[in-house]
Amino acid sequence: MPQATSRSDATRAVVFSPLEGAGRAELVEQRLTDAIVAGVLRDGERLPSESELAKRLGVAVVTAREALVALRDKGLVLTRRGRDGGSFVTHDRDASMRMIDARVRALSRIELRDLSLHYAAIAGMAAEVAADRASDDDLASLVELDARADLASAGGARRAVGRFQLEIAAVSQSPRLVHEELRLQAESGPLLWLCLREQAYRDRSRQARVEVIESIRGVDPARARRATTEHIASATEWLIDEKARLESPEQGQQPAPRAEDRRG
Repeated sequence: MPQATSRSDATRAVVFSPLEGAGRAELVEQRLTDAIVAGVLRDGERLPSESELAKRLGVAVVTAREALVALRDKGLVLTRRGRDGGSFVTHDRDASMRMIDARVRALSRIELRDLSLHYAAIAGMAAEVAADRASDDDLASLVELDARADLASAGGARRAVGRFQLEIAAVSQSPRLVHEELRLQAESGPLLWLCLREQAYRDRSRQARVEVIESIRGVDPARARRATTEHIASATEWLIDEKARLESPEQGQQPAPRAEDRRG
């Protein structure tokens, strides 16, 4: 297997790498939003200062400041003043769930399938390339991620899927695939992995990870891609069924989501 890629900062380095093109506040906002929703930047984590953030992303300080203001307005960042102050990641998970359900209702079945198709293309290719390029250290890192996965809650299972997929993209050694994986996790991930509200699908997600790991161990790119895309296809079918449930006349009389589903 090839030489190992750096594991500890592979995905975080993407978050704070220089932006391509003009440094607009909207681009900075989207980059950080993607990382927060995907779980790369964790709840309570302190962000770099405005000046440091601007330096890392290659933008003006005023641009970084405008992006942080927008993130505060979205409830993703909290700013504290004083000696121990700064901007910290925060996220209202219950509000997030309500927003996600509303988004499922708003998108058509065709749009949901198209999101899934796009994500499967990126994730499947990343898995295929990773199976060809992974080192022994890369494989050990993937095994460790799987072993640490928390399947006791929907939130834990979503984070496990997101981190594993980001690691696969990093193992592919393609910065573009990592960037696109990160972006699509923010755009499609919160919808696509709604199925992880159910324990049976959390167990399936574990089985899919094991299949991908064994594919990489056996240097079988086609098998790795197939395991990844089949996992996404299964989640998509659940999502289409969930849309039908949310749109049913009886939905207004359904009980509130279980505490298990709200934990994140």
